This record gives sequence, structure tokens and C-alpha cells, in this order.
Amino acid sequence: MTAGSVLHRAASDPTRSRGRRHPEPRAPFGDEYGCDRDRVVHSTAFRRLVYKTQVFLNHEGDLFRTRLTHSLEVAQLGRSAARALGLNEDLVEAIALAHDLGHTPFGHAGQEALDACLRSLQHQPNGGFEHNLQSLRVVDRLEQQHAAFDGLNLTFETREGILKRCPMRHAHALEAIEPDGVARRFIDRTQPSLEAQLVNLADEIAYNSHDIDDGVRSGLLHLDQLDELPLVRRSRGEVLASYRQLRGRRLLAETMRRIRSHQVADLVDATRLALDAAAPADSTAVRQREPLVRFSPEMAEHNAQLKRFLRGNLYRHARVVETTGRARGVIGDLFAAYLGDPQLLPAEHRAGDKPHRAVADYIAGMTDRFALREHCRLTGRTVFDGA
Repeated sequence: MTAGSVLHRAASDPTRSRGRRHPEPRAPFGDEYGCDRDRVVHSTAFRRLVYKTQVFLNHEGDLFRTRLTHSLEVAQLGRSAARALGLNEDLVEAIALAHDLGHTPFGHAGQEALDACLRSLQHQPNGGFEHNLQSLRVVDRLEQQHAAFDGLNLTFETREGILKRCPMRHAHALEAIEPDGVARRFIDRTQPSLEAQLVNLADEIAYNSHDIDDGVRSGLLHLDQLDELPLVRRSRGEVLASYRQLRGRRLLAETMRRIRSHQVADLVDATRLALDAAAPADSTAVRQREPLVRFSPEMAEHNAQLKRFLRGNLYRHARVVETTGRARGVIGDLFAAYLGDPQLLPAEHRAGDKPHRAVADYIAGMTDRFALREHCRLTGRTVFDGA
């Protein structure tokens, strides 16, 4: 929310927040959601995102996106749309900046490897690892920024937005710990706030756009092959209609900018229509309806086409698969080493929790380069040259 802005009646009002798990005096300035954003920005987990993989490992190039730059791009896209829709910008930003705090090193490959490690344990067949749950665990327990409590003690609305996905077995476990808490909506099959819904789509816009950009920059994708996608073809055509001689980096940048703009504009227009049709009386009424923050059917299909293209041509590219395969091996080796000898863990990570969960928390919190250094220290092997 910015100075002088008027919130939509169904937006989240910080004066009506469901509050924090540990009662605190109100901040002397700003509001509750702005305070959440500030706490996230100053957290250790947020700083670590700068050295965590998005698609390309950190050592592969200085200009590829990381989890930190991805989170910043989600926050920017989310705030722009929130301002147009009259939603709470501070809450959108807080959720966007915190949504990947629980991600492992090496991107999705690291998450899959850590998930497999946990599932391999006989006493943990249905446990596994999920980064949305880990992000909530980070802000609720693992950060140590306050004298009176563990975690960041964020508001209910920010915490609920962080928990984008939650398998039912985990929802019931969280509900037992926190009755009528952030997992309740998964059990009741209701919706989160409009701001949380917005961050979910801003996340998709961001990673589709920047993964194409990084894929072309890496040489694994070529702009010409992207012309099979109608949204890319349309956006590139608009650029060349005005700048016929444009080529290379500028052509790619202009094309990606238009793709993002088309998606955000469509999201705003489609959401306005949905809000007008549904006419929710307040933020509580939003929860009982289908998601109201949305793309038009045409843009939703364009978005699905981008995902399919990236999955088939970038995420499954031989070079990416080979690299992420090595990264999975690093996670597996670290997990086995720490679980086999907990004394290898720092003292603060050995106390107060189940060994497998303590190991998972420690590994999930690592940056790419720290994980590689630890792996080399423990195994004597260098997995990536130049890392």
C-alpha cells in the first residue's frame, strides 16, 4: 500500500490482520505487512538466496538469475499489479520476497534430491521435502533474529501466502499444531487472500520470462525457435515493427519486456472483471469463492504453452540434466554423511530436533557454493570445475 492509495474492499487491511503467533506491540511506524517485509529483507535466509540456483548453477555465470533476483522480480511484478487493482502492496511484497526462503541449493534438483533422501528413510516414507513447507518453517522456527521467540513472527496473512501448496497429510499435521491456522484452507478447500493469489501468478510470469531470457543467454535456447509460441511471436513482431534492424540482446530484452507487460495487463483486466462479477464484500468473502486473481482463458493458455516449452527445451536439455544430476549427487552425499555422523553438523544444528530433520534443515539452508565446499571437504571430490 502506498501513501494516498485506496484499498479495494476485498483487499487485506493491515488493521484487521489476524495477527502474529507471538503477541507484539505494534510497530511505531508503518503497518503490520510492511513490518513483515522488512523482517524478511533483514533475515539470514533472504541473504542466502543470492547464491542459490534458479536454473543455472551459480558458478555458470554472474548474470543468470538466482533465487534472490527471482524473488525481487516477483515482488516488482506483484506490486505493479497490486497497485492497479487496489490490493495491499506491502503484503504482496512480503509474500513475494519470502516465498522461496525454504528453497534448497541447486534449485529444483536440490529439492528433488533432498525429498528422495527423506523418503528413503524407513520411518519417514510419507515425509519428504517440500520447499513451500520449508519456507514456512524458516519464518516460523529457523530464523533466529529475536530474543523472545524463534522465527520472524510474521502475520497470519503473510505466512498463509508463503504456504502456496500443502499436501493434505501435512495440512492436518500443521492444523494439529496451529488450530484454524495457515493450513486450514487446504482442509476446507478455500482460497487465500487476493494478495496471495496475485503472488502465485506473478511468480509464474517471472520465472517463465526470466528462464527464457537466461536460456537464450546461455545458448541453450534460440530466439528463432521461440517463434512457435504465439505470445513470443506476437511480442517479437511488435518490436520488429518499430525497430526493424534490431537484433541480439536488445531484441531479446524488448521482446521479454513486452511478454511481461502483456501478461500483467491481462491479469489486471481479467481480475477486475472477476472482482466486479463476484462483488466480494470484504477479504473474508474472497475465501469462499474460486480464485479471483486470474488470467483470461487465452492468456492462461499462452502461459501453459510457455511452461511446456521450457520444460521440454530448457529444463530437460542435456546440459541442464547433466549438471543437475551432479547437483543431486552432492545433496545425496551430504545427507548420508551428516545423518551417518551428526557430529559433522555445527553444534547449533545438532540440538533439539530429529536427526533427519536437522540434517534437512541444514542442507536446505546452504547456498550452492557452500554445499560444494562442504561436499569437497567431506568427500575430497570437486564436482564442478571453477565452482
